[in-house]
Amino acid sequence: MHAAQAAAPPKGGLELLAASSDVTLTRDKDAPETTLDLGVYLGATGSPFEMHVQRTSYRNPVTASWIIGNRSKPLPAGLVKSFAGFSKFLRITLTDAKGKKVLDRVQDACPAEEASRVKPGAPDKSPYPVGCSDNPWTLGSFWGIQAGWATNLTEQGGAPVKLADGKYTATVSVTKPYRQFFGISAAPKKIKVTVKTLKAGGNRAAPRRTPSPSRLKPGPKPAGKGGVPAGPKPDLRSLPAWGIELNHGEEGNAAAAPAKRDYLAFSANVWNAGPSPLVVDGFRVKQGLMDAYQYFFDGSGKQVGYVKTGGMEWDPRDGHEHWHFKDFASYRLLRADKKEVVRSQKEAFCLANTDAINQLVKNAKWKPDNTDLHTACGDLSSLSVREVLEVGSGDTYEQSLPGQSFDVTKLPNGTYYIQVIANPAHRLFEGNLNNNVSLRKVILGGKPGKRTVKVPPVGLVNAP
Repeated sequence: MHAAQAAAPPKGGLELLAASSDVTLTRDKDAPETTLDLGVYLGATGSPFEMHVQRTSYRNPVTASWIIGNRSKPLPAGLVKSFAGFSKFLRITLTDAKGKKVLDRVQDACPAEEASRVKPGAPDKSPYPVGCSDNPWTLGSFWGIQAGWATNLTEQGGAPVKLADGKYTATVSVTKPYRQFFGISAAPKKIKVTVKTLKAGGNRAAPRRTPSPSRLKPGPKPAGKGGVPAGPKPDLRSLPAWGIELNHGEEGNAAAAPAKRDYLAFSANVWNAGPSPLVVDGFRVKQGLMDAYQYFFDGSGKQVGYVKTGGMEWDPRDGHEHWHFKDFASYRLLRADKKEVVRSQKEAFCLANTDAINQLVKNAKWKPDNTDLHTACGDLSSLSVREVLEVGSGDTYEQSLPGQSFDVTKLPNGTYYIQVIANPAHRLFEGNLNNNVSLRKVILGGKPGKRTVKVPPVGLVNAP
């Protein structure tokens, strides 16, 4: 960081930082647009920066509060409209070598992206969650920047821009409502920008990738009878379906031809409201099958019991190819009178912490380990696997995967409900079994081969 870029820390504890006074942006010859990664950061000075973002129900708007010690200071309405970050936080203008303004835009920013330490005396680790949520059913998020750390705002990019090769000057500042609320300096960061096109065959720097966490390993197969102790248990809850669409042709493939069947595809999520994690170990008993055991923990996280709870099976289908725990969830399509008309064949799942649903519930784990399927679900040669759903996290299965649809070819037009049931056979032990079912209303129309679907909002959440 150039000395000219450093400024006295503002009283509010946040400052805008620029990693360099000069940046070079490159693009491929066949891709005329480039992302404005200007190396501009939001840094926390003096003490950590912390935010609570939440909604009490889907009928209520998202609210956000700045946590200052033991105090909570609500943000003005409109500054945070969703769990995706600050709305209209950053202003970027770009002028060319002749001083002509070629870009002037305001963009959103997530204050919880990957952060790095910027001061030598700062703590060497950050406890805060990484990333802002784009799941439409998120209920609570905790955004934080460790003291002496900063998070990259412009790496998030905003929309790509089309710029001719040449020299530019970027001016980056925080918009006035946030400057006034957080006490951020109004002084902008000015950065010289060079845009150039890579020659054919030129090497573009490889994008940075977050390393995958190591696989969670189960312990030895339990001996003895085990048992279900008193004490905290997980609380599995299903979210309303979303990403709902009509596919014509093969299951999960809207582009398939000729269109022979109509499939109603959807995404679904089951999450753990806690206060204890769901931990299930599988141990191979024969080809393609494992026995499954659920483990239990006391309030301090010490394992205090286990019980056999069904099994796991190997799923060889494309898009899966890993071990699934049986009877984790069930999908059903109901008529307007709530009577079942179609049941999905999918009932086995690999558990992974794909989405942070509520980071504000008791014992929520902000940095879960198994956040992607290949670290959690094993392979065909695995002798054992451990699948975990941490408190506060949910497991999303997207509509493009096998089993995430209903065949509605012969169903009449009208109103239906997509029902998602968590733990349908009650094989898993929970603290509450009364909140495992969600319904999402859908309205089918059109003609065979050209079916349509309308999806009404749920409260304020319009997520078809």
